Amino acid sequence: MTIAESFVTHAVENQPEPLSNYNAFLSDIALREAVQREGGSWADAHLSTFGAVAGGELMTLGYTANEHRPQLKAFDRYGRRIDEVEFHPAYHRVMSLAMQHGVHAYAWRNADRTGAHVARAALSYMHTQAEAGSGCPLTMTHSAVPALQHEPELAAVWVPRITSYDYDSRVLPAAQKTGCTIGMGMTEKQGGSDVRSNTTRAHRQLDGSYEIVGHKWFFSAPMCDAWLVLAQTEGGITCFLMPKLRPDGSRNAIRIQRLKDKLGDWSNASSEVEFFGAWAQRVGAEGRGIATILEMVSLTRLDCMIGSSGLMRQAVVQALHHAGRRKAFGKLLIEQPLMRNVLADLALESEASMALTMRVARAVDASSRDASEAAFARIATAIGKYWVCKRCPPLVNEAQECLGGIGYVEETSLPRLYRQAPLNSIWEGSGNIQCLDVLRALSREPETREAFFAELFAVRGEHADLDREIGWLSQAFDDRETLELRSRNVVERMALALQASVLLRGGNAEIAGVWCSSRLGGEHGVNYGTLSSTAPMGALIRRATVEI
Repeated sequence: MTIAESFVTHAVENQPEPLSNYNAFLSDIALREAVQREGGSWADAHLSTFGAVAGGELMTLGYTANEHRPQLKAFDRYGRRIDEVEFHPAYHRVMSLAMQHGVHAYAWRNADRTGAHVARAALSYMHTQAEAGSGCPLTMTHSAVPALQHEPELAAVWVPRITSYDYDSRVLPAAQKTGCTIGMGMTEKQGGSDVRSNTTRAHRQLDGSYEIVGHKWFFSAPMCDAWLVLAQTEGGITCFLMPKLRPDGSRNAIRIQRLKDKLGDWSNASSEVEFFGAWAQRVGAEGRGIATILEMVSLTRLDCMIGSSGLMRQAVVQALHHAGRRKAFGKLLIEQPLMRNVLADLALESEASMALTMRVARAVDASSRDASEAAFARIATAIGKYWVCKRCPPLVNEAQECLGGIGYVEETSLPRLYRQAPLNSIWEGSGNIQCLDVLRALSREPETREAFFAELFAVRGEHADLDREIGWLSQAFDDRETLELRSRNVVERMALALQASVLLRGGNAEIAGVWCSSRLGGEHGVNYGTLSSTAPMGALIRRATVEI
């Protein structure tokens, strides 16, 4: 033995190599099946191409973009006000790859094809797994299109800019850029979700434009080229498009007060701003701002589902990868009976969340052609946004436990996923808002109730536990005096039933059966890892495992 060898304390023999360079589409059986089931399989080649990017370069970039948070540069070196946000090159590369592959615009660029929103949802689902923070400007750019269409002349100018596949980070007038992004500013200190109480004012000018004076407590993505904002006019709350630069190329009167110090979402900048007579153009009629912006919100809520589903998928991928290569007590973790139960349960939850998300994407896609699908989209988006986003944090935490102590260390992706996990349940309306929206839709739009039950009735008779749940739900809305008080319980059970119906339509009787018996039939505890001993744990684990 040499002197050097005598100082070797140990060899690392029982730790997996980091998961890298896999195809996030081809390796995901459940996702591929869902895309085909919901009508987006014509995009498989494009999804596979992006899947290799999402499971490769984007994963590496995601780490770096979160290590180097954006920095506010309110002034240049000579003291001139510039109100810019400085990002690490990794973030710009993330945005470039995402826009190059259409994460923000694929549905609009393929609007003539059935299932375009399904394909775009799959792109966003894979992107989130690698780097979720950049999903904020991508989502808002995607969802701004229907809002802008309320003002055709404005849409004719801006929609081509924001559906470009080019990412252009330069600070230039929008007309001089190869591609633009759009953010959002609705929330104020005194209002929160109650945007009607906003105090920001818009003053009409002689040329038809407006000058806006006020503030926004959450002004998302201050690096964007324009924002959709709400402000009060003589006619009431109204929607406006506010560009970063005025038509003459000068900086608009938007001052960034500070960047939010957030729990997660570190790669993305969120800010507080004040408007000192900021130039803007009206979108939609005066007093119709909430109705106009809701066109955007319905899509951003779907993206909350997509984002939470993607985070869950990546947490499960990491847990399975670790457990398949780490030994304890003489066996691989994945061979230990109790760990198998946990991993199978996590895989089941992840797949059911993604499956419901893709079903809602199909409904959104078909809304312009099919009234019943439009009604289903209105209620299922709120149901899914509530439930899928609520399920994300506990699932990611359970995945951390599968890794043990290393799952709490920043060098793995689990801490980042965990910090990100609560965001989507807060963004675009917290849980109570979603439940109240479900009740509002049921009371004001009877067609939404019909569409919801039609979805369940289509698979009635295929599983006894779901049939019993349909019976319970049929009576759940009768006691209107206590309905709001009970709404979380009711909406939760609506979500579980919808997930059952989607899985049953998927044709995999094993997967659908264990979902119904565990989530609807009472064969499940409060925590993950409480599946029945008869559950097909091996099949669930194999189905969710990335093979490299």
